[in-house]
Amino acid sequence: MRLPYVMPYTGLLMRKTSIYLDDEQADRLARLARAEGRPQAEIVREAISCYRPAPKRDRNFALAGNFERIDTDSRPISEIPEDELMRGFGE
Repeated sequence: MRLPYVMPYTGLLMRKTSIYLDDEQADRLARLARAEGRPQAEIVREAISCYRPAPKRDRNFALAGNFERIDTDSRPISEIPEDELMRGFGE
């Protein structure tokens, strides 16, 4: 197994990587680097460090909780087999 090239950078080991940017992103990165007097790579590293993924959406369908059930089944809808839920559709 070949190890990736790493280069010392301010006491830390860094691994070289490449990213593809569209023209608008590349222009914006270049402008930010010039305005701040910093290397583009430093800005990208900082942006990655600050990135937080959007929270996953709740799949419990809270909207359904605002309606009263009209059937007598006591099971949560998520526990009713699909063939039972679909019974009667398309007939």
